[in-house]
Amino acid sequence: MTVKKWTTRLALAASLSMIGMATPSFADEAPKSIRIGYSLAKSGPNAPGGDTTVRPNYEMWVKEVNANGGIMLSAYGKKVPIEVIEYDDRSSTEEAVRAIERLITQDKVDLLLPPWGTAVNLAVAPLFDKHGYPQVGTTNLTDKADQFAKRWPGHFFLLGSASMYADGLLDLLANANKEGKIGKKIAMVSVADGFGVDSAAAARKAAAKHGFEIVLDKTYPVGSSDLSSLLNEVKSTGADTFIAYSYPPDTVLISDQARVVGLNPKVFYTGVGTQFPFFKGKYGAEAIEGQMSLGGINGESKAVMDYRARHKEMQGKDPDYWGSQVTYASLQMLQQAIERTGKIDRAAIQNELKNGTFDTILGPIKLENNQLRGIFTVGQWQNGVFQGVGPANLPGAKPVIIPKPEWKK
Repeated sequence: MTVKKWTTRLALAASLSMIGMATPSFADEAPKSIRIGYSLAKSGPNAPGGDTTVRPNYEMWVKEVNANGGIMLSAYGKKVPIEVIEYDDRSSTEEAVRAIERLITQDKVDLLLPPWGTAVNLAVAPLFDKHGYPQVGTTNLTDKADQFAKRWPGHFFLLGSASMYADGLLDLLANANKEGKIGKKIAMVSVADGFGVDSAAAARKAAAKHGFEIVLDKTYPVGSSDLSSLLNEVKSTGADTFIAYSYPPDTVLISDQARVVGLNPKVFYTGVGTQFPFFKGKYGAEAIEGQMSLGGINGESKAVMDYRARHKEMQGKDPDYWGSQVTYASLQMLQQAIERTGKIDRAAIQNELKNGTFDTILGPIKLENNQLRGIFTVGQWQNGVFQGVGPANLPGAKPVIIPKPEWKK
């Protein structure tokens, strides 16, 4: 486990400037910084997700906040800069647990930001809860969010639930079936991980609700290096719809090997990574036209597009088309909750997150039972942009393309 501790020069300059402006009684009491810690993988299967969706937004938010003098703590009458303590958990759940425990008990951070991925977030949740740290998860997707919100009152699920995504997809498929575009056979594979297990379970329920038949339903191990035999099985079913609840490395593997074995169904839906900028970079916009996954953006939203432009300018790369915008919105929520509380009072901050309404790049957000609703659950690559296509009644939703075009090399 490695650690990185940093405070920007801008933050220090802003801190000194604000100290000079503050009244003596406030300045004597104010903390020098707000210490925020997190653990993210820099290697292993979780690294691509963390490096795309989470870390760039954490870094961007800290830079923007500190460039503006810090977070306003009204109890002290001044802005206070953020200081970050970061650990590398190497994609190990055990390392992540140890890192979070160290951040709490040794580094004594004021607040924690969540790790990447469903399994890791659930693994560290008991520690967040035990020590009273709110956990504003933006990459934890489970169909047990309602149960977990009761068990861990400070655990928030900003991606919503697995059922939201399954219902959104099957609603689109049902409409396509009514229009005569696809049959009712589905072939489904899923990674043997919390995300895959919960998502597949939700898809089974949604498929049954709409009268679809799942003709193949198999899991594969995390870290699989060859799925060609499994994809040949999928091909042999003749299903018009293929669904894969996959993580970034296997999303690429499935997309590569589907081309090799000639798997080209009318609906080709893959998991995490499909929405990432590298995915378009690897294949080219034309080659992935029509491929579907979770998420999507409202390309007509000025706030979202301004955020994407700032991200590109500050981080040197595009954000993804799903969790990135949610992650940044979560940080806006956290900052507003802190400022409304006026000091680092974790219980009060948690209560504000649970009950408040927040102004974000995604519009006003008010959580329902610790969960975010009203976001795109189905996206599709269309003309080089991963557009939100479902629910179809959301602002900026594009008509879904079914059947998808043939693979292009």
